[in-house]
Amino acid sequence: MPDPKAQSVARELPPPVFRDFVSREPFPLELGGELPEVTLRYETYGTLLPDASNAVLVPHALSGDHHVAGRYSPEDRKPGWWDHYVGPGKAIDTDRFFVIGVNCLGGCRGSTGPASTDPRSGAPYGGYFPEITLGDIVRAQRLLVRHLGVRRLHAAVGGSMGGMQALLWCADYPAEVGRIVVLAAGLSQSPMAIALNAVARACIERDPGYRGGHYLPGEGPRSGLAVGRMLAHISYLSSAAFDQRFGRARVPGAAHGDPVHWQVESYLEHQGASFVRRFDANSLLRITRAVDRFDLTARAAAGSLFRSEGPEVLAVGFSSDWLYPTSELRMLTAAAAAAGVNAVYHEVVTDAGHDGFLLPDKGLTVRMHAFLG
Repeated sequence: MPDPKAQSVARELPPPVFRDFVSREPFPLELGGELPEVTLRYETYGTLLPDASNAVLVPHALSGDHHVAGRYSPEDRKPGWWDHYVGPGKAIDTDRFFVIGVNCLGGCRGSTGPASTDPRSGAPYGGYFPEITLGDIVRAQRLLVRHLGVRRLHAAVGGSMGGMQALLWCADYPAEVGRIVVLAAGLSQSPMAIALNAVARACIERDPGYRGGHYLPGEGPRSGLAVGRMLAHISYLSSAAFDQRFGRARVPGAAHGDPVHWQVESYLEHQGASFVRRFDANSLLRITRAVDRFDLTARAAAGSLFRSEGPEVLAVGFSSDWLYPTSELRMLTAAAAAAGVNAVYHEVVTDAGHDGFLLPDKGLTVRMHAFLG
């Protein structure tokens, strides 16, 4: 097997180019109603084989987007959000696979969402954007995959909310995907995770700038969105990660009465402020509610989620992830194996918490590289 590390050092991805796929057909929604049309912003990496057999879909987590890997220019401060794992010779090897990254339906990075213009009114959807489900998000992805000429994905690989989407590909379109990799996600959204999302949404909806979701571009519930993100970010790290990164260190020069006194406070303030600059509050409301509705436990128990003729499964847990504990990934693996599926569990030992799926890990690189074949 090629050495992923050696190849990735030698070559980088060429600058990616995002594109927009537009479906002018009405798009019905699981909870009722429809969108008059759908736009999905996406990027691809690598080359699609003539028989279209090497496509790998990488759906993103809650605040991610279509920019999975590479840099738009050498001056870019950061590459795509999963550049550690997608590229020449990496875990998802773009020398072999045609990788698809897509901003989800309801998002705010180019795909149809609350900040988009409603063609029926000529104004942004805003608070009128309908409620969506992860099933709607996956069904929209399927339109794009078909548009790209792919009838069967080699694999769907995702972490957190992206892992939930991979599971829905397995559940709803088992004949259209050969393998799924689920990282840091379970068969359902836990009550604790729902509670955290509920508080984050309350921060937004109770901000006077929210105005029922009808705010102008550049305005809106900026304070509420920032605080909601600060809360969420606490759940992404482990207690050990906070100890190691910040301890009880103070902000240099901070006095006891200053509103930001500790380094950890400064970190959370930065996360909140940077999130406000790139994300729309209405999108966060719709997407977190879609995640909270996610529940495949009944289908797994009834034997209709995993099938022996369905996709193979690699489930990846992270030892310090208290948002989606390793027990949930083990349960997922056991359910798939009980249905006769080739299912494997891999655990990453880390203090990084839930965000561990975003960080490089040699063992995980080797495991995913081998699983994808």
